[in-house]
Parts: sequence; structure tokens; C-alpha cells
Amino acid sequence: MKKKLSVVSRILLLLAAGGLIVVLFTAIWHIDLDAPQYPEGLSLKIYANGLKGNVDIINGLNHYIGMKTLHNEDFIEFKILPYAILFFVVLFLVTALVNRKKWLNISFALFVLFGVIAMYDFWKWEYDYGHNLNPDAAIKVPGMAYQPPLIGFKQLLNFGAYSVPDTGGWIFIGAGVLLLLAVIVEWKRKDAVVVSRKIASLAVILFCSILVESCNAGPQPIAAGTDNCYFCKMTITDSRFGAEIVTSKGKVFKFDDMHCLLSFINSKMIDSKEIKDVYVADFTGTHTLVNVKQAHLLKGSGIHGPMNGDIIAIEKADSTSALAEKLSAAEVNWEQLVK
Repeated sequence: MKKKLSVVSRILLLLAAGGLIVVLFTAIWHIDLDAPQYPEGLSLKIYANGLKGNVDIINGLNHYIGMKTLHNEDFIEFKILPYAILFFVVLFLVTALVNRKKWLNISFALFVLFGVIAMYDFWKWEYDYGHNLNPDAAIKVPGMAYQPPLIGFKQLLNFGAYSVPDTGGWIFIGAGVLLLLAVIVEWKRKDAVVVSRKIASLAVILFCSILVESCNAGPQPIAAGTDNCYFCKMTITDSRFGAEIVTSKGKVFKFDDMHCLLSFINSKMIDSKEIKDVYVADFTGTHTLVNVKQAHLLKGSGIHGPMNGDIIAIEKADSTSALAEKLSAAEVNWEQLVK
């Protein structure tokens, strides 16, 4: 007797199909480029049928370093991908309608295979564009390649490149999670109701956690002796004075002291609306980064930061008075500093 699917598995298939329809109209991946001359950053958004974002500006930069310019018509993937996604939408719907476990296993296997091939094709595209450079380019750096990261961050000359899934990409991953969940439910069919509820709850929590984590970027540890101050370009040498700005896009700007951080804000190199959070190093203890609105700030003549900054931050209030007296400093608040 052919094994039929549980109601839960069929619902998961319908949800996965619905999610893939959304993928057709949302960005699947994005690559953000950050550099001093572009403080608000440049963004390349990859949809199922083409590229959007700051394509023209990025093409101009690519021309100078010998990379091929980006044009939708040069990518056969943009002609195939929408139909491939629609194929899986139909396959998932048919699987739910046919109501057979064998069809579910085939759907899951094909979807995983498609995901692996798609990521390999993406990596191959990045490799080709980053390595096959025009020898007559205006800017040539011997041995230098400009391949963006497949996922994560990579420094390319004075540009920081961030490559991560966009909304459509996370939904695509979510569709795979739903399929996996359906496969597990059928595998544990004896206790299908109990198991499916537990696994469904776990999958939803896990998937939501990934989404929340991807959107809620926080501070990055400052590596003294390695990281550079974004404003003055000097190497950060004293972690007691370090500070950071995290933008609404998740980009992180590091500074060697509050003087450089405030100078950066006052320079209007970035719109104040783009600043999500400001973090400062705790002058005492382990010099961990603390949100500036939760820190106790001291300003005085006895404070000498790397760039002559006269401001430090303290996390614990009980250390403020003694340190203020020792350094001839007075407590100030963040609003006073950014006026």
C-alpha cells in the first residue's frame, strides 16, 4: 500500500509553495559595499530576474579595476531562475495533491540539489568576475583579486564587502526547512501528531531566530593593533578608548576614541538617521563595548585618548566618582556631546 502524507506534511508543502511565490518578487541576495568615499554604502540586490540597486555606480568602479560590468542580459540565470522557482511551486502543490510520501522525498531531494547548484553557480560567477580582470585597467594591483565573499564579510582594497541572503533568500531557506520538517514528520509517522507539533515549534523558533539575528546587527569586538579607525585611518592601539557606530543596515564603523567618533558624526559623512546605535568601550574592567545611552561618560583635562580625546565611558556607576576625581573630569551625557 502506498503511504499517504499526513495533513501536517501537506500543509507544510503548501506553505513552502506559497513562500516560493513570494521569492519571485523579493530580493534573494544582496552585496553591500562600504568605503570612506561612500559612507552610506553601495548595494547590489539580486532578484530572480535581474539586478537592482546601485548597479551603475558599481559598474563605474568595476571599469577602473578591470572587472566586467554587470548587465542583466549577460546572465542566463535570470532567464532560468524564475521558471525553476515556478517548477518547485508546482511540484510542491502536486505533491500535496498526489498525497504520496515518495513524491515528498523526491521534492526534498530535488530542492536540496537545486540549492547546492545555485550556490555553486553564484560562487563561480563571483570568482569569474573577481579574477578575470582587464589587463588594461586604469588601476592594477599585482596579484589582487576582487572576488566578493560567498557569504559574510571580506575586505577588497578600501572597500568592505558584505554578502548575505536578502528577504527572498531567507524565505527560500525557510521553504527548505519546511520540506525537511515534512520529511521528518513522515519518518516519525507513528507519533506524527506529537512529533510534528514539537518539530514545527522548534523549526518556527529557529527560523525566526535566524531572521531576527540577521536584522539586529550589534557591535563587533575591537581588535587593538589590527583594526583601523574609520575617521583618522590610524591603527587602534588602546582598547580602553575604542568606540563604534552600528548603522541601520548593520554596518560597523570603528574609532580609536570618542574624539574621532564625534568628528565623524559632525562631518555629516553619514546621515544621522542611518545611525542605529553607538557603542563605547568600558574604560575599566575588560573594556567591553557598552551602548552609549547606558554608559556613564566622563569628560576632563586629565583624560588623554589616542587622538587627544578627553572623553571615556564607564559601565558601572560605582566607579564614576573616584575616577572623575582622579582624572579631573565631570560626568556628561550623550545628548550634550552630539549637540
